[in-house]
Amino acid sequence: MFSNTTITAIQALTFIALHNKKEPVSHLELAKHIHISTSYLSKIMTLLTKARLLNAHRGPSGGFTLNLPTEQITLLEIVEACEGKILGDYCKDTDDIEHVCAFHKAMYEVRVALTSTLRKWTLDKIIKKPLPDDKLLPFVNCKMKSVCASLHTSKKPRSTTRDKSKSGI
Repeated sequence: MFSNTTITAIQALTFIALHNKKEPVSHLELAKHIHISTSYLSKIMTLLTKARLLNAHRGPSGGFTLNLPTEQITLLEIVEACEGKILGDYCKDTDDIEHVCAFHKAMYEVRVALTSTLRKWTLDKIIKKPLPDDKLLPFVNCKMKSVCASLHTSKKPRSTTRDKSKSGI
């Protein structure tokens, strides 16, 4: 549905948000975890910085940090930073939707539904459940799998005797 640029932008922002460090996340670290070239990543990070979703930090310890809290970064802003504003390109520009052709009306409804959904989903919601459940993860090609790989392996819950007694095992 969206371009590789947009998917990669969502991955990069997710990685930065999940690795909520005080210091910036480096360009090389992002490229390594997202599995893309540094030149392609540079293009994407420039788009996100121009859209004021990211801060770029120069120098030897430079990299990127989020410019806004995760609750304020919507998927709509990310998509529009990468692909441009989602506009209706139909028969005629009009506010009187009741008198346009059926195709125009259908596409208007699609655009309204899409922008409403993208506006509702924030980076905060994405990072709260960045991966599918463990049972499903091996069977799906989740776009966040590589982004979360280092976190996923370190966050597996350890079974303790106390946990077993609570569960009745």
